[in-house]
Amino acid sequence: MRSMILVLSLVLGILPLLGIAGVLANGMITTVDGMFMILILLTLSAVFFLNAYWEMRDSGMLGKKTSAAAPSKSAAPKAS
Repeated sequence: MRSMILVLSLVLGILPLLGIAGVLANGMITTVDGMFMILILLTLSAVFFLNAYWEMRDSGMLGKKTSAAAPSKSAAPKAS
């Protein structure tokens, strides 16, 4: 199930980038509508790629999983 969410997040992160390429190909970059469309598409892409990053990190594909450090046995001396 988690791998399906990862694949879906990656696909939905790439689709807005294709939309940006379409806006650039149509020459709408010089209009206010084109600039706001690119901003919105970049935001959508960033959200899905962030979700994909979290999924990969949680499944252990990125970085090392660190276990909780055991408390040290050299505690501070008690005040008397």
